Amino acid sequence: MILRVEDTDIERSEARFEDQLIGDLKWLGLDWDEGPDVGGPYVPYRQSDRLHIYREYAERLVSEGKAYLCFCSDEELQKEREKALAEGGQAIYSGKCKSLDPVEAKRRRAAGELCAIRLKIPEHPIRFHDIVHGNVEFSNEVVSDPIILRSSGMPVYNYVVVIDDALMNITHVIRGDDHLSNTPKQVALYEALGWPVPEFAHLSTILGADRERLSKRHGATSIANFREMGVLPEALVNYLALLGWAPSGGNREIFNLKELVKEFSLERITPSAAVFDMEKLYWLNRQYIKQASPERISRLALPYYTRMITQDLAQQHGMKSGEGSWIPSKDIIDWLSKVTQLFAPYVDRLEQLPERAAPIFHYDPKAALAAPDNAEVLGWPQTQAVLSRFIVKVLDPATGQLDGFTAEGFKKIINDVKAETGAKGKELFHPIRIVITGSHSGPDFDRLVPILEEGSKLTLPHHVLSVRERVAEFCQNYKTS
Repeated sequence: MILRVEDTDIERSEARFEDQLIGDLKWLGLDWDEGPDVGGPYVPYRQSDRLHIYREYAERLVSEGKAYLCFCSDEELQKEREKALAEGGQAIYSGKCKSLDPVEAKRRRAAGELCAIRLKIPEHPIRFHDIVHGNVEFSNEVVSDPIILRSSGMPVYNYVVVIDDALMNITHVIRGDDHLSNTPKQVALYEALGWPVPEFAHLSTILGADRERLSKRHGATSIANFREMGVLPEALVNYLALLGWAPSGGNREIFNLKELVKEFSLERITPSAAVFDMEKLYWLNRQYIKQASPERISRLALPYYTRMITQDLAQQHGMKSGEGSWIPSKDIIDWLSKVTQLFAPYVDRLEQLPERAAPIFHYDPKAALAAPDNAEVLGWPQTQAVLSRFIVKVLDPATGQLDGFTAEGFKKIINDVKAETGAKGKELFHPIRIVITGSHSGPDFDRLVPILEEGSKLTLPHHVLSVRERVAEFCQNYKTS
């Protein structure tokens, strides 16, 4: 595998884009044998460093009569296209400079007249085999003589990739099917230079859920976007591999990179367009989050908490976004790791963790009592009895829990409430959850209670309320409501 930087489009090629793309590929876990960062037998691997090679082969084609100098200006070419379209024809080059005497053309260029170099398309159909689409044929009438070297001296994409692929011994050219119409021009170049044509495989277009070509309006469409959302690289690679391709036999969908390398074959690529299903990607990501080590997920999740708390602090103190950043201490990082491990199984991407963990950081009994989702639970016949017994037991100093609740101590209180009220199952747990978290659903108390108690003792910008503090606040608002 070769990493080649195709940067002959000067206006769109910047070092920062190259750095980002290489960074994205490395983040995905992809690796290459040759490239601008690792070297190799076909250096240089950046096209802007190979301009002398492209000019040499362009001149060779001119000298062999397989290409010619074109002196048409942009204005002339535009008028020609408009006229052809107006007459119901195709907007292709007429080839008028092809008839120029080569000696005269050479003299004009030597005199300083600007000119491009165009390839002569042969007077026969251009045929090639595509692994995905089968045998493909283009009539020479619909393929105009393409420019291979602009009048500025810069080569064009369809030309330089042929030179590089041939000189670097590329065997397979795999790309999107939007390049299918470029292939006859490239095949003509291979033939003009007397080089063997590589295998082509044009992959199906990726569409959004509305079956329109995937674009920014469909949401995240760059590697950086998915990385920022907290999609794991192995999940993204797995999902991308399934777009327009299916493994042999069975309905298996989860593959690591080594398994994909072993299983993948170009022959199993479908020519029909693939739909990018965000929900399917998120489902896959959840599976990978569950499989990943807790240490890794905690490390990746930390920036999302720090960002949330930094933004909250900025709002509290009237600071502008980006001014300052909250830096957690070691004990807070360790505690946040426990928060992550509690909620990670319930998220599709890591950016959701602060919202999932919101009941820990932002306890709001008024909102809990007003929430439509809680209304039914609060109206159950046994709810008032459950709440009154639970509140009394938690706030009663006689419980001996003044320094905080252990999981065992909290469980004993719930069992006592169960025995005294006869409530069980959701009739017992849902009202108590509303008191503790503000929602009737959530993680197990055995894991949640110790996290709340430990967090209440830490010096956090958001004071984490202990169980007793939560019950006291809820009680106050419950009486009012």
